[in-house]
Amino acid sequence: MRRREFITLLGGTAAAWPLAARAQPERMRQIGVLIGVADDAEGQARLAAFRKGMQDLGWAEGRNARFDVRFTGGAADRAQTYAAELVALAPDAILANTAAVVSALQQQTKTIPIVFVQVLDPVSSGFVESLARPGGNITGFSGYDFGLGAKWLEILKDIVPGVTRVGVLRDPTLPGGSGALGAIQAIAPSLKVELTALDVRDAASIERGLAALAREPNRGVIVLANPGAVVHLDLIIALVARRRLPAVYPYRFFATRGGLISYGTDNLAEWRQAASYVDRLLKGEKPADLPVQQPTKYELVINLKTARALGLDVPAMLLARADEVIE
Repeated sequence: MRRREFITLLGGTAAAWPLAARAQPERMRQIGVLIGVADDAEGQARLAAFRKGMQDLGWAEGRNARFDVRFTGGAADRAQTYAAELVALAPDAILANTAAVVSALQQQTKTIPIVFVQVLDPVSSGFVESLARPGGNITGFSGYDFGLGAKWLEILKDIVPGVTRVGVLRDPTLPGGSGALGAIQAIAPSLKVELTALDVRDAASIERGLAALAREPNRGVIVLANPGAVVHLDLIIALVARRRLPAVYPYRFFATRGGLISYGTDNLAEWRQAASYVDRLLKGEKPADLPVQQPTKYELVINLKTARALGLDVPAMLLARADEVIE
């Protein structure tokens, strides 16, 4: 081969290299998603928020990402079953919510990176060593600070000053539930309120608890953030309306579904933010090095239609503080 022909051939081959590189398909990354609520409108909204967050970061389903999704409906046995299924698929990362779901995953793997949302006390639950340095294969976004419990009772007294007995709907099996209840108990004497803890784990317990509370004068309800409350949210809202019980809820979607008032984090924003941690894990960072993020903003939502049905006049001061008022 003459020298000129060799140079020409070499140049043509080099020019083809970038085209060949561009033709290589992107590596498909597999993301497991285990959601501790039902596959309903609220569950789908959370999933959509996460998918949108991933899409904004360049992860397109079918091109470079695949999502394997399971909904537990709040059932512990399904959480265990689906956790085992997802871990067996060996995904690159898993997104999960609620302490029960994260606990089920933790029993299945110590190596697959896990990002959680809506876990109230990840340190006491044993998921991370500390908020600043998680230390293992789990990190994520905490739902709220326990001090928010005191704020819920203050809001209830603001809207119903005469309330003296408050039922607190909580799941006694959740580690984080006792912390929120403790914050309410700490402030209750100064507000001249007597508390009754009500079990939210099944419909029958909820109905019995609210029925007994409704027989007392000057009563109200606080619903703590937990999977049982979300699973039974329509039942809870219907029961408190039927028994004319003023209630404070932890998330906006309770108020939009007919609840009186909610104060808490933007639930869907947490799911969108979780995408940023999954993205960083897929790019090589370690969960142990990603600090647990705590909420910095809370939103107050008031349902005036429900207030009128209960015969309540919402104070102007409270309306002025609201981030959203539902007419």
